Amino acid sequence: MKVLFIGDVIGRIGREAVKNLLPKTIDFYKIGFVIANGENLAGGFGLTKETAQEMFDAGVDVLTTGNHVWDKKVALKLLEEDKRILRPANYPPNQVPGRGAGVYVKDGVSIGVINLIGRVFMDFYDDPFRGADEQLQKVRSETNIIFVDFHAEASSEKQAMGYYLDGRVTAVLGTHTHVPTADERLLTGQTAYITDVGMAGPIESVIGLNKHEALQRFHTRIPHRFMEVAKGEAVMNAVIVELDPKTGHAKSITRIISKHVVKDEAPPQHHRPHPQHRQ
Repeated sequence: MKVLFIGDVIGRIGREAVKNLLPKTIDFYKIGFVIANGENLAGGFGLTKETAQEMFDAGVDVLTTGNHVWDKKVALKLLEEDKRILRPANYPPNQVPGRGAGVYVKDGVSIGVINLIGRVFMDFYDDPFRGADEQLQKVRSETNIIFVDFHAEASSEKQAMGYYLDGRVTAVLGTHTHVPTADERLLTGQTAYITDVGMAGPIESVIGLNKHEALQRFHTRIPHRFMEVAKGEAVMNAVIVELDPKTGHAKSITRIISKHVVKDEAPPQHHRPHPQHRQ
């Protein structure tokens, strides 16, 4: 079985890239389940019912989120109503709406998804390592196929989480920085790992947002909140994790980079490094 995980989808241009590329990607690679990080769906900050539905209509099965999950007030209600949308599990318990993990059945296979958020260079959240243990107790009672979206800034914290969960989950996949890393691999316990999947968003940008606004802030140090998603050609960064449905162990992880505009007769990838696999 193959599971596709798409990095942070940013604004309208990111949504359009996913809608254009995802159906072709599913067909070409024979993908069985799709997860995407959706915390930046609506204008680059937060998500709405309409933007989430666009992703579900395109073929996404589950949306994870991160620190921008509450940027749109509608999320407070949306996360309670739609079990396909997760927020980080390590928010203070019993004090925020929604859920941090879920088990989803697709074509007779149960797939667990856990959403966690880091603390290094981030906000004041509960311990993500303890949160991972708590969610694993619940999810493992239903399935041994478990994907973890660890939404964090520091590479060190993400790598530590990968080793912490190695052998206990199918994959630990980093999000948040919007810049894909080239360290996809199988850990010794047959857990697929990558520090950051990247984004679905505009190429000519600073982490998906208008590069001129970003340059102005770095040059002047005058506070200027990033508000405008950049325009132009888009990219969809994702990874494909092939797994053994009986054991839940990952067999390979492959990073793919797809351009927004592709020819119908060509496969959707722009660049595909060799998969990291274990014999």
